[in-house]
Amino acid sequence: MNDKKLWLIISAVSGFTAVAIGAFGTHGLKEMLSPQMLDVYKTGVLYQLVHSVVMLAISLNTIIKAKLPSIFFLLGIILFSFSLYIYSTSGIRFFAMITPLGGFCFLIGWLFIIYEAIKIKN
Repeated sequence: MNDKKLWLIISAVSGFTAVAIGAFGTHGLKEMLSPQMLDVYKTGVLYQLVHSVVMLAISLNTIIKAKLPSIFFLLGIILFSFSLYIYSTSGIRFFAMITPLGGFCFLIGWLFIIYEAIKIKN
């Protein structure tokens, strides 16, 4: 399987899980979580969904290399979004301390896109 196809599948699975996790939070956790923790949960969903769409877009493009940005976006989703899901539903603060690492991974992914864009020859 080539890299483009693999990242297309990964981004689609991530987008699917973002929608499923978001729906579960909205319908299944609304009564169980405080409004503040529900907002934390929703932030995880938003960042997962946005970065899933970006991974999808760069996996479909033929202009820039998508592997490094996609790796960092996937790491960001795991470390940022999933730490927020676990923290908001369990209250265990350790998971909230992991979240900034995921945010840093997102930033690195965006920097790789900028780098690849600068390298493009007209």
